Amino acid sequence: MAVQAKKASKKKGLFNFFLDGVEKAGNKLPHPVTLFALFAFAIIIISEICSRAGLTVNFYDAKFKTEKTVEAISLLNAEGLRFMINSATSNFTGFHPLGTVLVAMLGVGVAEGTGLINASLKKLVLSTPKRLITAVVVFAGVMSNIASDAGYVVLVPLGAIVFLSFKRHPLAGMAAAFAGVSGGFSANLLLGTLDPLLTGITNEALTAGGISLSILPTSNYYFMVASTFLITLLGTFVTERIVEPRLGEYKGSTPDETMEVTKEEKKGLVAAGISLLVFAAVLLFLTIPENAILKIDGSLKDFTYNGLVPTIMLFFLIPGLAFGIASGNVRNDKDVVKFMSKSMATMGGYLVLSFFAAQFIKYFSYTNLGIILAVSGANFLESIGFTGLPLILGFIIVAGFINLFIGSASAKWGIMAPVFVPMMYQLGFTPEFTQLAYRIGDSCTNIITPLMSYFAVIVVFAQKYDEDTGIGTLISTMVPYSIMFLLGWTLLLVFWYITGAPIGPDAFIHLAQ
Repeated sequence: MAVQAKKASKKKGLFNFFLDGVEKAGNKLPHPVTLFALFAFAIIIISEICSRAGLTVNFYDAKFKTEKTVEAISLLNAEGLRFMINSATSNFTGFHPLGTVLVAMLGVGVAEGTGLINASLKKLVLSTPKRLITAVVVFAGVMSNIASDAGYVVLVPLGAIVFLSFKRHPLAGMAAAFAGVSGGFSANLLLGTLDPLLTGITNEALTAGGISLSILPTSNYYFMVASTFLITLLGTFVTERIVEPRLGEYKGSTPDETMEVTKEEKKGLVAAGISLLVFAAVLLFLTIPENAILKIDGSLKDFTYNGLVPTIMLFFLIPGLAFGIASGNVRNDKDVVKFMSKSMATMGGYLVLSFFAAQFIKYFSYTNLGIILAVSGANFLESIGFTGLPLILGFIIVAGFINLFIGSASAKWGIMAPVFVPMMYQLGFTPEFTQLAYRIGDSCTNIITPLMSYFAVIVVFAQKYDEDTGIGTLISTMVPYSIMFLLGWTLLLVFWYITGAPIGPDAFIHLAQ
């Protein structure tokens, strides 16, 4: 037994040593804003070098069946300097993801501020039969990601309390909730703020790559709906068969706290439900009939491209208002404005990030370096035979690895999209599919990187039940989820790839479809 204990201690030490190395390496990386600024500066220098070298590429645009020739354009000349100075403001204000996220967050802010989201999560979890509690905790975690950070703040500690009330280990409940919230970050049955955010960056990357194409926020919807059930099943299996048995019986004290739904919250939920049904009925009336108001020449294309984000805002705003009025959390219009303002205040960091990301992407577009890199990279990969499914699987792994060091999904995609979206396009993959592959890699490693913004908060939550819990403990608990999600999600993608089924409305895997 002593030898086994010694070995276990050594393994723990080596594992923690590895984790410390990951944490230190990640902490040495500059802030994402600084990264974009550095990348923008690098584009300026590289554009001058490539322009002087007369770098050009010729390629065939399979989508539009045209031959194109592009050459590198320098930013270090009079015209380039004028572009950088005169377009800086329009680059920022015209950055597509900026408006879409801010508009959607107005509605989310009201739903979160009035307490609707918190009450909905509690009601869902606390009204569940005992045998389904694990699945519902994971499922609620997946669904909570449509509402910003509510899942981390509400559902993760709630998962521990719920498990404890059923005389199960609270850390297992916390792990199940964390796995759903963060590991299943891209899956959902509903469209949230992440969909238009990533789509906006993808469309900016297409423009930078000289590709006359844009995709919809719904482009990954079918796959993400299927992923919701997959992540729920996998999260339930890992919790009950791996994590909970490993944790053993909980022998700690029971905290004096409750997460019951109050009388006021129940009243608010009824009002919110009724308002949501009315909203859905009105939306159907505006979109379904042959001569529906939101149709133009019998098509909903304009609504899908431009009206979907305001619809997402109203989807949260209307039931949020109904809940707030019925529960007493909204007394006047000032309360509503306060909730919206608070939501916008949390977006300050995103605004700063968007300014520098917009400059970086526009520089890529102006200099043609994005097109040159994408075409050259695609030709190289094709020449060595690294295309098709192996390329997609490799891309997922790369995205997951980068996620260990850069936690922000939008920051990573802002860096990767201008290169990989046009490159994959040249190899026959749709931008929708490239974005989908990125989302898988980005989500799976969220729960094992100490650099994820809420990771330290989860550690603090866990220390409430086990004061010896640290970063290494949490990561070792979450690694089985990460591995299982990566394998399961990848297999689902392979199945989708083989069948060629659409991944969203009018969104496919290959350009030929």
